[in-house]
Amino acid sequence: MNKAQFVELVQSCGEYKTKAEAEKAIKAFTCAVTEALVKKEDVSLVGFGTFTTVLQKGKTGKVPGTDKTYTTADKMVPKFKAGKGLKDRVEAGK
Repeated sequence: MNKAQFVELVQSCGEYKTKAEAEKAIKAFTCAVTEALVKKEDVSLVGFGTFTTVLQKGKTGKVPGTDKTYTTADKMVPKFKAGKGLKDRVEAGK
């Protein structure tokens, strides 16, 4: 599903009058979640899931064909854990 199709789905599910209103709602949601994660705050939506940030440790590797090695830096990455309600609904839709 691409963004345009998702906007149409949100419009019908959320009973928005125009696609612009639905797109504005999606943008507000994603912006709010992003701002919270930047501040290292968790966003929990009961029945849907939890957005968090976790520290991903740096990794070491070897460049193929050479003896050179490299190490990546530690970084913060977003993580989503699906809630029971979402898991159950997806399972029922099989």
